[in-house]
Amino acid sequence: MITTLRASAVVGLLAVLAACAEGSGGTTAAPATPGLELPDAADALVLSVEQTGGFTTPEMLAARLPVVSVYADGRVLTEGPVIAIYPGPAWPNVQVQQIDPADVRALAQRALDAGLAEDGDLGSPPLADATSTRFTLQTADQAFVREAYALAEGQDWPDSGLTEDQQEARARLAELRDALTDLTATLGADAVSETEPYEPAAVTALVRPWTEPADDLAPPAEVAWPGPALPGEPLAPGVTCLTVEGEQAAAVVAAARDATTATPWVGSDGARWSVTFRPLLPHEEGCADLTA
Repeated sequence: MITTLRASAVVGLLAVLAACAEGSGGTTAAPATPGLELPDAADALVLSVEQTGGFTTPEMLAARLPVVSVYADGRVLTEGPVIAIYPGPAWPNVQVQQIDPADVRALAQRALDAGLAEDGDLGSPPLADATSTRFTLQTADQAFVREAYALAEGQDWPDSGLTEDQQEARARLAELRDALTDLTATLGADAVSETEPYEPAAVTALVRPWTEPADDLAPPAEVAWPGPALPGEPLAPGVTCLTVEGEQAAAVVAAARDATTATPWVGSDGARWSVTFRPLLPHEEGCADLTA
């Protein structure tokens, strides 16, 4: 009889605990955001970190690549190191790695935990012409964007003008940036593939009239432009843009990989042009995406 009563008490206690857990929204093992769902499309951008603004030319602003882009199928795109020579290579060193889609969801949750869904004031340190760091998270039904001015420069100097709450919020975003840009440390070496060159399906060309270099170097060799007619449509002050796809894109990429930033590109009419190349990322469609 005593054993039966004790067993009944245990069963009753477990029932009470289960009811309490249900009433409080689940057990402690439940994820922090149970409803977090990501886009289904393989090319859907889930997370990105970008540098925006700053003191530079409209051409460089349009050509700037995100620091890191994470896609629903686990692809991670970053800009790799560039050889330190002058003139530099014309083709940017965009690299791709692969992670498990389950890790993409974990990174999305990490972004939410870092405050991407919050809207508190992040402050503005008294620095001129600094860049802003923009974080984007895309779930299945909502996009979250948070931008912090001068985050790359830090915020711990005495005269930053930032409150403790602003410094704490910015520190969380900086930690997120560091986690997304070092996935080997964040997820483990076995969770991240080796880097490979990114092969874009399309590329944009940012075009302006070619001018003689202001140095004593020998004039660079001209290269016949293998893509659609230059210069394209206006994009920003002094800059035009055109999108190259299909077989022409392959020909343009091959030529760009053998060229430098000083190469004169000669159109079918004999005009010479300077071209800055910006490969389109999986979620981008054309020139309009470069100024979005």
